Amino acid sequence: MADLKTGGDKGYLRIATEEAFMPPETVDLFAEVLDGPDPDPGFVSLWGFYLRSEAERPRFIRDRLIDMGALRLKDMDDRGIDRAVIALTAPGTQVLAKDKAVALSVLANDQLGEACRNHPDRFTGMAACAPQDPDHAAKEIERAVTRLGMKAVIVNSHTQGHYLDEPQFAPILEAAEALDVPIYIHPNTLPRGQVEPLIAAGLDGAIYGFGVEVAIHSLRLIVSGTLDRFPKLQIIIGHMGEALPYWMYRLDYMHQAGVKAGRYAHSKPLQKEFVSNYLKQNFIVTNSGVAWEPAVKFAQDVLGRDRVMYAMDYPYQCPASEVEVLDAMAIDADTKRMFFQTNAERVFKL
Repeated sequence: MADLKTGGDKGYLRIATEEAFMPPETVDLFAEVLDGPDPDPGFVSLWGFYLRSEAERPRFIRDRLIDMGALRLKDMDDRGIDRAVIALTAPGTQVLAKDKAVALSVLANDQLGEACRNHPDRFTGMAACAPQDPDHAAKEIERAVTRLGMKAVIVNSHTQGHYLDEPQFAPILEAAEALDVPIYIHPNTLPRGQVEPLIAAGLDGAIYGFGVEVAIHSLRLIVSGTLDRFPKLQIIIGHMGEALPYWMYRLDYMHQAGVKAGRYAHSKPLQKEFVSNYLKQNFIVTNSGVAWEPAVKFAQDVLGRDRVMYAMDYPYQCPASEVEVLDAMAIDADTKRMFFQTNAERVFKL
């Protein structure tokens, strides 16, 4: 294996843009949910494993999620990662009751803010919020951005079956747009009633279900007209765009056909006309978990090379070999530098 150095020896810095953490207190909060009377089945599948399995992988992930010092920095050095853009891990606040969700959002932002102050050249933070209380969430986003220096907002997708296109969440979108910070929509397991067939097949998490869930969330923001009401809002999604770039042609065709036929009363023409125009203008994708040159090149081709960024997905998927694969991509030097470094610097205002 090559020596993966930090410091831009390849002609670019490596900025990893979907890296996870959680306050140590989250362990007890998640355990309380798991032991409750009727826990969400997707949460049980996800965190029943990561919290309570003693296999090597979940133990590694637990240790790394709560470490914001020596372990994380060594892992970054070993993988050649110059800077990590870090967010509260899924489902974060969004599985909790409102009061506990609000408290966790404040705690997470305070702890992440402190880590970023301690390591300003290595860590950048995304602001957590509690969508269960949209007004508090908007105020907490403003606090985290203006006082703690956060550069984006993390929303771990649906909040107990509710999505950001619903009217009650407008304060969150208003805050992000007004502060000119992007919202990173990280996957959650599908809501109750949708996730069970995937659990039965072992497909509910990162293997497949995560992508389905964020793709639904993203498309709801588009076809509902939400991004027409918040035209400056920028949304980041990971895992090579959760397959949406591959689907753009058919999304455009079928959405247009449905609108023209009046198939759904709530389905109206969009200001930008095509679904793909929103994906090209309001979305940025990261390659988190997809160290695959053909997929990176395809997304750069159909979305624009300024719309695709590097991410590692630490600590869930972080083999150093994936960094080597992406370093070796057959793309020109300027595009590679945009992918690893300068797109992230622009999007997060680094």
